[in-house]
Amino acid sequence: MKSVSKLVNLIKLERNTNNSLLFTGQSEDLGFSKVFGGQVISQALSAACQTVQDRPPHSLHAYFVRPGDINLSIEYQVEIIRDGRSFSVRQINASQNGKTILTMTASFQKTEIGLEHQVSMPNVPPPESLKPISELYQYHQAEIPEHIRELLLAPKPIEFRIVEAQNPFRPQHTIAKRHMWIRSTSKLPDDPLIHQCMLAYTSDYGFLETALMPHGLSILQPDLNIASLDHAIWFHRPFRLDQWLLYVADSPSAQNARGFVRGEIFTQQGELVASIAQEGMFRRNEKT
Repeated sequence: MKSVSKLVNLIKLERNTNNSLLFTGQSEDLGFSKVFGGQVISQALSAACQTVQDRPPHSLHAYFVRPGDINLSIEYQVEIIRDGRSFSVRQINASQNGKTILTMTASFQKTEIGLEHQVSMPNVPPPESLKPISELYQYHQAEIPEHIRELLLAPKPIEFRIVEAQNPFRPQHTIAKRHMWIRSTSKLPDDPLIHQCMLAYTSDYGFLETALMPHGLSILQPDLNIASLDHAIWFHRPFRLDQWLLYVADSPSAQNARGFVRGEIFTQQGELVASIAQEGMFRRNEKT
């Protein structure tokens, strides 16, 4: 699908001809007033990957410093921190108009054989038995604010099927746990780095909202001010994002206007391929 190839191209970035550690990325409008955090993370990872040879990324740790402007390009400056015998470390600074919007550290490791264990995948309904989130938006489209209705209803490059799906405009109080099946809507290139960057993009979608579930709230409510503060990913095993993956998310705590969420991603065969953690800010807008 066109939307998938567009997202792949969005992540690839343009390399500066005079500075091999400087990259430029564009933004997409998802209906919010600022750049989607998953986009900046995936582009920063893409920039770092282009400076490392024969070592896939195994982890990244990012801090969102300022909201990004969807109307401006983003510069990604990569710094080579270390290239050791087994590991490589990169520092990435994303900026607009000379101001940092994200800072991230990514670590890369050569493939090795060692001890292995993992947690078991939870028993949930298969993706084929669930409706895509796009159908949920279609069913409740009359409740979508007019200024973002067209964007929310447009075809998306990533398909989500949520086990605990409910009306996002009238959420109910539930436990802080969510199970989402995710995959790209068409086949991706075989390059494993593209799948890792695409997962970095996808991992920020609906993740922080898990911390709102016990409070009967959703990110689409106009009286909420929500911002991601940081994001971390650990890549454990190879995977393909054009095959179904189960994204398990839970929120053990919310406090001091911040909510913490953590996640695990499994293949349909039960392999744990990635772990994720994030903290975000939640504030209720004062009524005038």
